[in-house]
Amino acid sequence: MKKRKYLLVDASILPDYYEKVIEAKALLSSGKETNVSEVVKTVGISRSTFYKYKDYVFALTDEMEHRKAVISFMLSHKAGLLGEVLRVLSEYGANILTISQNMPIHDIAHVTISLELSPVHPDAEDFIPMLNDIDGVSGAKLISIE
Repeated sequence: MKKRKYLLVDASILPDYYEKVIEAKALLSSGKETNVSEVVKTVGISRSTFYKYKDYVFALTDEMEHRKAVISFMLSHKAGLLGEVLRVLSEYGANILTISQNMPIHDIAHVTISLELSPVHPDAEDFIPMLNDIDGVSGAKLISIE
């Protein structure tokens, strides 16, 4: 997986549609608007522009210093395995907020972990492959990120 590269750029030198994409995302996430077609009309961009940039343009906020993420994976019913997952997350600098583990059925348990990402390692996608490499962990994926 190719590592993402981020730049901090003053918005005044960028085309105005980047800020409009951020405005559209804010309207959608606030719940004030739920229809993408209406939101893009409101802010003055095309749907294709919105979809092209929505996953790549972010507003810099104080909250970005402490982003939260939710991950999910399947865990074999072996002693110490969850501890190994937590060790990997800790080494990555993640702060565990909640752990939800279902009862193992056929020796497999579903686990969901919410965590706070380290400002030093803000990209949650970096540790997902590390979790999948642990013997007994499968299907690790990023469910959401804020």
